[in-house]
Parts: sequence; structure tokens; C-alpha cells
Amino acid sequence: MDITTYLGKQVLGVMAAYRCDAMVIHICCVFPESDHRLKLFFPRGHDFQVGDLTTIHLDNRSGVDEFDSDIRVYRGSYKGRVLWAEGDWAIVEPRELMLLHGFRAVINYQAVGYEYPDDDRTEIPVPWTSLRDLPVFADKDHMNKVGVLITVAKQQPHTTVLAFLSSEADDIFLITFPETFKSKLLKRDTHCYFVMDERASFTFERAIEWNYTIIESEASLIPKGTALFEHVRQGFIEKNPWETPFFIREDLEMYHLKKKKLVCPSTLTPIA
Repeated sequence: MDITTYLGKQVLGVMAAYRCDAMVIHICCVFPESDHRLKLFFPRGHDFQVGDLTTIHLDNRSGVDEFDSDIRVYRGSYKGRVLWAEGDWAIVEPRELMLLHGFRAVINYQAVGYEYPDDDRTEIPVPWTSLRDLPVFADKDHMNKVGVLITVAKQQPHTTVLAFLSSEADDIFLITFPETFKSKLLKRDTHCYFVMDERASFTFERAIEWNYTIIESEASLIPKGTALFEHVRQGFIEKNPWETPFFIREDLEMYHLKKKKLVCPSTLTPIA
């Protein structure tokens, strides 16, 4: 089976790459091809060049606003290389592709000779959050159940989709566990981006222009046993009830992503 079998002919993607020691993030329309290549259209343009290494988050959740603990949608992280770029278009070939349905990999592909780079960065303690007041949660994001976390990895960014809770001040709250790759990356670099996916509220045609909010953030941890942890836990479960069983684990990590700035999808220019 190829990627078109699971994702169809057209999906939305979140594409990230490094450029001059900074992160560049684009929202794009993705046209999967039968050889796992992707043809990409960028409604606001792009500045990618042939040879650039990129990571693209893919899924087929357009219009879905209900989820459960099995996450029965097709979703994946696609690490690729730009083969061709012209105007608002580009073609990317895969270096590594894992496409999941629930927790089962339906495609697990690596190009010949590809090896995930060793990460020799020193692990550092993630600071405790400086947030002291209990946040007011954002009602406007209640229907937007999941987003894409983009973390700093070697060679190419890492993307993962996960449930979130947001505040009116654009704080983002996430939960995970120490063994996850995103947790290990945040323990090496707390600088990250969160792409808030609002497709539950809009049609596919409008989504590509309006349906994402990109927040540049710094990650910190919320201590267990605090009023803040309990406040966020209750809000998180109310919004994402299928996540309730995760709170049973003693080693659960609750992250606070503090907004540095909102950024435009294609250029990372601060929004005035």
C-alpha cells in the first residue's frame, strides 16, 4: 500500500524546516503521490530550495471534532528532502515516513542509507513554570481538540499531534511521558512551536488560509501537587475526556508552553 491509499488525493500539512538557525513553518496543501513523494502547494508562497530537509505533519482529520483514546485517524510525520521548487509549488521525496492509524503503523518507510542522526546534545533540566495565577481557559478553542507540537531535533524538526488545552493568554498545556521522543527533545531544547489546528470549525476550503494559529513558545513543567496542576488537569479532562486514563500514571509530565509570539504561517514574522 502507498500513502495515497490512506490519505487520499488531498490533505493539509504543517511543514517545518531549519533556515539560518531558525525555524520556518508553512501551512500547505499536500497532494500525495503513489511513490510516497508529496506535491505541495503553499497559498502564501515559500522560500524552500532544492536539497532542503523538511518535516511535514500529515493527517486526514479535516472536519473531525470528536476523538477517543485510540486516535482512529491516519496521521504521520514525514521527513523529506525538497526535489523541486518553483513558484508556490514544491515536490518532496521521503527520507523517513511513519503513518499511524490508532497506535498501529500502516506505513513504516526509510530510504536506503537513511539513519536517524545521533543526538549528542546534553539533556538539561526543564525549568518549572513561572505561571502563578490560575489561567482562564479559552472557550473559543474548546472544539479544536488537537494541534501539532514542533520540537528541535537534529537535521530536521520533529512533529507530533496531540491534545492540548489553551488559555485566553495563549498559554498551551500538554501532557506526555518521559519515554516519548518529544519529551526527550524538550529536555534538550525547550524552544518549540505549537500549531493550533482549528479544522473542526471550518471547511477544507477555508482551512488552508485561516485555520491554523502558530505560537512560538518556551516549554516548562508544572509541578504535581500544586493548585495549578490540578486546575489544568480538570480543564484538560473536561476538554479532552479520552485523555483521562493518562493521568493515572505517576510519571505523567504536564508542560506549559508560554507564548513568545504569534507568527505568520509562512514567514514567522510577528503578527502586529
